[in-house]
Amino acid sequence: MDSFDPALIAVRSAHFIGGRYVDGAAALDVTRPSDGAVYAELPVADAELVDRAVENAWHAFKTSDWARRAPRERARTLRRWAELIEADVATLACLESLGSTRPIRDAAAWDVPFTAEGIRFYSEFADKIGGEVAATRPDHLGMIVAEPYGVIGAIAPWNFPLVMASWKIAPALAAGNAVVLKPSEMTPFSALRLAELAIEAGMPPGIFNVVQGDGRVTGDALVRHSRIAKVTFTGSSQTGAAIMAACAQTGTKPVTLELGGKSPQVVFADAPDLDLVARRIAGAIAGNAGQVCVAGSRLIVEHSAAPRLIDGIGAAFAALRPGHTWAAGTTLPPIISVKQAQRIEAIVERSVEQGAKIATGGMRLPVAGEGAFYAPTILTNVNAASEAVREEVFGPVLTVQTFDDEDEALALAGHEKYGLAAGVHTADLSRALRAMRSIEAGTVWINRYGRTADFVIPTGGYKQSGLGKDLGRQAFEANLRFKSVLIDLNQGA
Repeated sequence: MDSFDPALIAVRSAHFIGGRYVDGAAALDVTRPSDGAVYAELPVADAELVDRAVENAWHAFKTSDWARRAPRERARTLRRWAELIEADVATLACLESLGSTRPIRDAAAWDVPFTAEGIRFYSEFADKIGGEVAATRPDHLGMIVAEPYGVIGAIAPWNFPLVMASWKIAPALAAGNAVVLKPSEMTPFSALRLAELAIEAGMPPGIFNVVQGDGRVTGDALVRHSRIAKVTFTGSSQTGAAIMAACAQTGTKPVTLELGGKSPQVVFADAPDLDLVARRIAGAIAGNAGQVCVAGSRLIVEHSAAPRLIDGIGAAFAALRPGHTWAAGTTLPPIISVKQAQRIEAIVERSVEQGAKIATGGMRLPVAGEGAFYAPTILTNVNAASEAVREEVFGPVLTVQTFDDEDEALALAGHEKYGLAAGVHTADLSRALRAMRSIEAGTVWINRYGRTADFVIPTGGYKQSGLGKDLGRQAFEANLRFKSVLIDLNQGA
């Protein structure tokens, strides 16, 4: 799918509770970032409606057969759901692309299939992890029994709405939990279609509910609800900290948080094929217009290789084509909102005032309509005090720092706040492994940058970049609690 007419896409502004749509009074405008048009109005779930959604999920968890269903049957339901998602690619991709930053070709070719495959991946855990028998005395039987928590509260971000939602809900559902999801108020509609398809696949009503609204009202009510046994969230470090505080204030409950990043790309002069490395780094910061938690936003390059690498990255940036998400050929999508574009612009301007130099970009782009587009930007002559180095920009802004030896490179790679991901590019395997050991980050890619289309390797950050893991076995196990059982075999003999 290469393009579509946004005027032909209908959306349903509602919540989804107990297997059906629940309407509410319009409260928020939903705007297309591509052209600034308000294309829908969204209801906001207040504490009362959040309570209704959570209680409905709790009732479904306790009275339906979902948690007690034979694990392979639960897995079959999830696989049917994945098949329905794949078959619905035309609808889902248009919903995803319409109001987000995801170009239609990417949404159809990557986001929707990746969502379906992630659900399949977690379906296979349903009958693979159930606890273990402990090593005890011969006259004792010790067991560790895995059980679902109950109702999981999930809050998904706007930058990859379908994919990020699936990272939250798939492992939770596979483990036998119910889920109440709050999608971002900026990208709320594809999650509703996911919920519809879950019912069609045979999931009991109420096991997957969706509430619409903002973080201040709806999100806060969700994480504070006494029936929510665990919270999973992707978003900013500031909001993650607020969620942790809210969970602590209303009864301790576990959290999984994937938060902000300021990820370094460390390039040594011996890296194989510097032209390829330049294209890789350009993609890692300009992909989705830099609106990616793991965006490789800090280039740390050996001094002798810097001119060639910067030229190559600039050439890759120049080849990008800004445009509406529904238009064929768009390779540089919009920033999610004018407000966010202004924030990016202000950070760049302040960094220049602090001494940074703009090698390329550094400006808003004129694109038809009132959308928010920002040119991929390279900032040189920066240091650790530069705002563009210190703070997550969440836009296509790459800072460049140079080094002369390995120790200096690794010192520059560290960041006082963030530790989400990092890239290391070198032909020296020993050097790469030393760097991997030194860099404080939850993920380190060597001679690549970005995930593959699988789910087995977990993702999550150090420091203020998060707590716990999405993806991998670890994400499934994080949706289970473990009960210890010890039986005395001598009793009753």
